[in-house]
Amino acid sequence: MKWDEFADWGAHISQWAARYHETLRDRPVRAQTKPGEIAALLAPTPPEGGEPMQAIMADFERVVMPGITHWQHPRFFAYFAANATAPSMLAEMLVAAIAPQCMLWQTSPAATEMEGVMIDWLRQGLGLPEGMSGVIQDSASSATLSAVLTMREHALGFTGNKQGLSGQGRLRIYCSDQVHSSIDRAIWVAGIGQDNLVKIPSATDGTYGLDVATLAAKIAEDRAAGHVPAGIIAATGGTGIGACDDLQTIANVAEAEGLYTHLDAAWAGSAMICPELRDPIWHGAGRFDSIVFNPHKWLGAQFDCSVQFLRDPSLQRATLQIDPEYLKTSGAEVTNYSEWTIPLGRRFRALKLWFLIRSYGLEGLRVRIRNHVAWARELCEVIRAWDGFEIVTEPMLSLFSFRAPGDDAAQQRLVDALNDDGRIYVTQGVQGGRRMIRFQVGQFETTREDVMLAGQVIAEVAARHAADGT
Repeated sequence: MKWDEFADWGAHISQWAARYHETLRDRPVRAQTKPGEIAALLAPTPPEGGEPMQAIMADFERVVMPGITHWQHPRFFAYFAANATAPSMLAEMLVAAIAPQCMLWQTSPAATEMEGVMIDWLRQGLGLPEGMSGVIQDSASSATLSAVLTMREHALGFTGNKQGLSGQGRLRIYCSDQVHSSIDRAIWVAGIGQDNLVKIPSATDGTYGLDVATLAAKIAEDRAAGHVPAGIIAATGGTGIGACDDLQTIANVAEAEGLYTHLDAAWAGSAMICPELRDPIWHGAGRFDSIVFNPHKWLGAQFDCSVQFLRDPSLQRATLQIDPEYLKTSGAEVTNYSEWTIPLGRRFRALKLWFLIRSYGLEGLRVRIRNHVAWARELCEVIRAWDGFEIVTEPMLSLFSFRAPGDDAAQQRLVDALNDDGRIYVTQGVQGGRRMIRFQVGQFETTREDVMLAGQVIAEVAARHAADGT
């Protein structure tokens, strides 16, 4: 492709993208294809010669689009939205065009220095202490793994990377039973082992935070047994039902025991730009050694963009830094963010944050989050009033869960029917051993009308199933 053709097709694809977003409400939210349908439309062997872009784009529409679940759809109420605002998309287009590899300061000084400033903008926005720094990761999973590895090395006096874990004693890490599955995976990858992830039962007081007295008792038991407590992982806005741990009391325990701490605020962290939403769930956050939140969820940054704040980055650098001669930077002291992360190669993720925050301002972003919280609470009250329906977990920010009339199988049938209907997309979950329907408002372009329409769709589809006896 010649560059003049690139310019023409770039304009064409930009126009396509604008039309796509403007007409998303006309599409079913979740892909309506069956397993294997898309693969069957793809050629089984690669072409020997090049093909024209007209043919490729035509096949994109024919083959790809029917198999896309539309995460940018304003009636996407499943999981947590992976938002992509227009300014962040434009920034990603520029990054794709210049294609920098930002592993070191010298390989792209602008990317490194902008990353440091964007981390501090977000630190200020979330009300975290001055002096806290951090790094942009690809996802919360990578940030959590980095924190778990740092916990491991901190507990072992930074000998694990060199000597291995054999003979070092059983490392123990503590969390609630509400944490995301990425915590379990990080424990596996770090070589600590699932059996050494001590999950503390969560309370039933509406916050679903871990029982801190049990946490302290478990740490004492492990020390008495000769194990090596290494760290505590807390949650603010857990994925399942929005569970929130008591950060102040956990920090007290951690400081008394000399344990490294990590806070998973991947979803709810974005809402902390609203000062009135911080009370009480954010109290004590600044005392944690590591915090992760995902601007690519509720804040509107194009995926992927996960921010890890660090109280003392030297501990993570001591865990992950490796500097062969060809990666050394001569001259002045600089920051090389590849020393703070597991991957060596790094994308220019700070640019989309710069575009996003400058385009909307913190207050423009706050308005959206406040609206989502208010609309979720409004719909929760609507559903609460329906005969036979039950609110299982009360709204935590913009997330709540409910049950329709019937047993667990009936809940799953309703979820499947709602998603097959196409007008909205929801997911199921389990709380207290019972299946429930999980609803979360967070797509960037969602309106109150979209949320209220979701209620109408739920009522309509549930009534149809009740009439059918299913």
